[in-house]
Amino acid sequence: MRKRSFLLVFLFLICISELQAQGMGFFIRINEVGYRTEDPKIAIVFTNRKVRKVQCELVDAGGNIAWGPVAIKQNSGSYGRFEGHFRLDFSAFKKPGTYKIRVRGSGTESLPFRISDQVYDGLEGRLLAYLREQQCGYNPFLDQVCHQKDGRTMYGPMPDSTYIDVSGGWHDAGDDLKYLMTSSNTVGRLLFAYQENPQVFRDDYDKWGHPMSNGIPDVLDEAHWGLTWMLKMHPAPDELFYQVADDRDHIGFKLPYADSSDYGWGKGSYRVVYYANGKPQGLGKYKNTSDGVANLAGRYAAVMAMAARIWKQDLHDTVDANRYLRAALQVYKLGLEKPGHQEGASYGAPYRYYEKTWTDDMEWGAAELYGVTRDKKFLAQAIKYARLANHISWMGKDTAYHYAYYPFMNLGHYELFNEISGAFRDTLAGYYRTGLEACYDKALKNPYRNGYPFIWCSNNLASALINQALLYQKMTGDTKYYTMAIETRDWLLGRNPWGASQFVGIPRNGSNTPHYPHSSIEYLTGRLIIGGMTDGPVYGSIFKKFGMALSHPDRYAAFQSNLVVYHDDWNDFTSNEPTLDGTAEAFVWMSMMAGHKASVPYKP
Repeated sequence: MRKRSFLLVFLFLICISELQAQGMGFFIRINEVGYRTEDPKIAIVFTNRKVRKVQCELVDAGGNIAWGPVAIKQNSGSYGRFEGHFRLDFSAFKKPGTYKIRVRGSGTESLPFRISDQVYDGLEGRLLAYLREQQCGYNPFLDQVCHQKDGRTMYGPMPDSTYIDVSGGWHDAGDDLKYLMTSSNTVGRLLFAYQENPQVFRDDYDKWGHPMSNGIPDVLDEAHWGLTWMLKMHPAPDELFYQVADDRDHIGFKLPYADSSDYGWGKGSYRVVYYANGKPQGLGKYKNTSDGVANLAGRYAAVMAMAARIWKQDLHDTVDANRYLRAALQVYKLGLEKPGHQEGASYGAPYRYYEKTWTDDMEWGAAELYGVTRDKKFLAQAIKYARLANHISWMGKDTAYHYAYYPFMNLGHYELFNEISGAFRDTLAGYYRTGLEACYDKALKNPYRNGYPFIWCSNNLASALINQALLYQKMTGDTKYYTMAIETRDWLLGRNPWGASQFVGIPRNGSNTPHYPHSSIEYLTGRLIIGGMTDGPVYGSIFKKFGMALSHPDRYAAFQSNLVVYHDDWNDFTSNEPTLDGTAEAFVWMSMMAGHKASVPYKP
């Protein structure tokens, strides 16, 4: 409790500092983690004062002017409740060190930040820490075992309430549900990140999440945790389950090993496990609109095929590799037999995971299976599904149902691109380009260069946008969208109206990071769940719709608007809840930036 009291005082002092700066009329927002030497470096200075220009300078750790002053004369317009925004481009400054930006003559300074080519090194390990904190079954963060009675079946070919062992896996977010939809994508992002940059990953933990090396990169240990659970969700060649528990879980903050939710078998007892039959489901008031299983099946097949390749080639484990490949082939067949989408199931809540796309998943599955087997039927199927998936996504839209266009970027196009030659490569790159261009057009219309909508889990969209832009550049060499990707990264790391990093504990010892994430574990233990990426800012209308009350005074009240809000508050599950798959989406781009200089040197 003493730590909490100190933290509240500390945050109060930050608020006072911000309000003093507000009295001077200026606020400065930067990427709190920092910038690689060749990164575009663009800070935002905003104000409600009527000024024609703003003079800014870079000062070093000793308070000496390191660069500038520079007069910014172009007002980039209004955003939220602030009328004037000025974009300070200091990309040409590349000297490593720790700096602040100062508005000359105002006394207003930014938070400190670093310039270094190593500034992102090791951060991917903090994201892995969050995944370990989400483990179900044995949880190394709590050193406890939970949910050993998962679960009792519904909608399957066996009698309802039949017991099967689906213990393990990960809790999805601040609650204790487990979804094949998000868990499979999480494993896929981990494996893809390893595939693209294996050299950045360390071996500091064993397979249980204990701090001791075991000869296997930690990213693969954590992927193995998810793979083991995925195999349980596929207990027979023609069977696939997709969800453990439902919104009956939402009874308030509770520790996983003391879960008192009741699914009809008594408090803290068995939980329901839903079978993927490709038909509408719902045990309570609300039914989903499922019409197939191909979204889950294609993604499952892709992930298992990737694991088969990595386990065989890198870990020299043919036993597990063969097990993964066999599961990939079996479940991919289910996708062929039942095209369409399997949505999440709810009980008493009007919202769910609405995933409706599936051809992208089947493309990804076929591409990965071709990569492992070299069977040309999979190549032909991947090309067919790629044409069907096209550029369909959330990109360019102002709103969408929750998780309707999931996963939020299609890795299938990139993986297929690397398996083929000829003109169809240009077609695949064009699909990515169409989505990026739609985001680019939107980004140019606001000073922060945001090209995505602030629907629920907006940070997931932001991370997907970064990933798609970086992969498109690898495919084509076209750098048009690179700066947009970097500015999106910077938004996630503090260059936003609230000045708030969207990652718990990143940067290390950061003053303006989430301190009150919507997490049962954090709330009840008082230990920060390091590494989790929050849902992210939402339209003011979305927050108002849920009508939730905050648990303490809003330290960002001065920066909220009808346009978009973000609250560092335990109660705000719309913007401040870390999520499993969102963190994994960010894991891709963060690991791509670790151990590397910027891929596009700055050119004035």
